[in-house]
Amino acid sequence: MSVHKSWIILPFKDMKWLGHPVTSLPTPAFLVDHDKVAKNCNDMLNKCKQLGIKLRAQVKTHKTVEGADLQTGGTRRCIVTSTLHEAEMYANNGFEDILYGYPLIPFHLQRCYDLRSKLQQFHVMVNNCDIVTTLNKTEPPAGKRWSAFIKVDAGNNRAGVCWQNTQAVVDMACQLSDGPHTEFQGLYVHCGNSYSAGNLEQVKTVRDLNVERALHLTQELQQRGITCKNVGIGSTPSCSQEVSTRMSSLTEIHPGNYIFYDSQQESLGSCSMDDIAVRVMTRVVSHFPDRGQILIDCGFAALTKQGYGKISIPGYAHFQDNPNLKLVDMTQELGKVEAVHGKLDYSQYPIGSILYIYPFHSCATAAMYPVYYVHHNNCITEKWYPTRGW
Repeated sequence: MSVHKSWIILPFKDMKWLGHPVTSLPTPAFLVDHDKVAKNCNDMLNKCKQLGIKLRAQVKTHKTVEGADLQTGGTRRCIVTSTLHEAEMYANNGFEDILYGYPLIPFHLQRCYDLRSKLQQFHVMVNNCDIVTTLNKTEPPAGKRWSAFIKVDAGNNRAGVCWQNTQAVVDMACQLSDGPHTEFQGLYVHCGNSYSAGNLEQVKTVRDLNVERALHLTQELQQRGITCKNVGIGSTPSCSQEVSTRMSSLTEIHPGNYIFYDSQQESLGSCSMDDIAVRVMTRVVSHFPDRGQILIDCGFAALTKQGYGKISIPGYAHFQDNPNLKLVDMTQELGKVEAVHGKLDYSQYPIGSILYIYPFHSCATAAMYPVYYVHHNNCITEKWYPTRGW
């Protein structure tokens, strides 16, 4: 098989802004609180240690070497990516045991071949028999096999084999176990339906249901003589709750957003506002008393339009220390802000003054920025450069 060469070029990491207060930055700016990120990562690692299982951290929220270092406790092992570009970047930076957590198609195979050649442990994700057949017809690198997880849909209605279709899961597992070029790694379940839960108890119910469905399939496979080495579930809402003893029957979990958290996670009970490690810094650019608005230099190109009406206040996001402000609309580069109650006191928000926004969805918001400004006590200490592309 021909090998695809992927060149990952990251921006030059200059020293500009380091040691300066965050208020010296141009806006909009994406701010990362290092202490909060470290705490969030350590909490999840300790939870897995308590359960006696692995953490396969999802890295798509931030897409940085530095963030993944913290998520893995410095081991640089056992991560899951959402794009091949991410997988290639991490492989080029010394990470191992990488799962490309996206439904595999034949077009991906040249780049997967390169990754399988480079890494001791590289895994793909499959959700139909056709791609398993293709894998077994495709020669892997010498001395290696294609290692594959089966993606299972346990109620999220996105990607994956329906958990109720036991025979399809068994057929795929048999093909992987018995095939000339493949190895069955295990089952992977994303608890995406936890995001539609109405309260904390519903999140726990969804989590427990996903765990039981994953373990049920594992037992079905074992009864047919098929070894399932790994079984994992994941999503930040389902993995941020108090430990469920039943989760110790899994081998791994794979949340990702927890590294930053956001307003959505706070509304689901995954975290408190104090746990949210990222903010968008913005400046006031105009006053419009006749329509009761101020304009800020944060439009949807800096925040996304996700989340309207899905948090505890009207609008798209929470403003730090300004609970009476709501972001009601955005164009590409401008946001419209109004009062939640009563009228705006424009003297509190002079033109050029700074506001801080907790994003509704930190994964999507982070994707808008070429650099993250990492700070300690609002003094810039690092700049993280995320990889971009697919």
